[in-house]
Amino acid sequence: MDQIIIRDLSARGIIGVNDWEREKPQEILINIVLFADLSRAGETDDLNDSISYRTIAKKAQQHAETAQRFTVEALAADIARLCLEEPGVEKVRVRVEKPGAVRFSKSVGVEIERSRQP
Repeated sequence: MDQIIIRDLSARGIIGVNDWEREKPQEILINIVLFADLSRAGETDDLNDSISYRTIAKKAQQHAETAQRFTVEALAADIARLCLEEPGVEKVRVRVEKPGAVRFSKSVGVEIERSRQP
């Protein structure tokens, strides 16, 4: 299956369980891999035959900045659901990271995979 990749999409939102994490937005990094059949778009060179990564990136970023989730797991699940609502997306892999959340690490996060239900 073909893939559309959105790498290191940056958002700033409220995420975390600690009181200080609920006070001001933190950086959130989002990576998305959309699985779809892109063969028609490859033949026609027409965006209408593909999936708009710009649209998905905007929806994911906007949601991350407004959802105010406690866990990266919940935010990743939200973003996966948004992606699967787009026509043509059969499966999605979403990674959500919080840079600097753990001392001595670049970032921490989760990666999930979800598929469209039959």
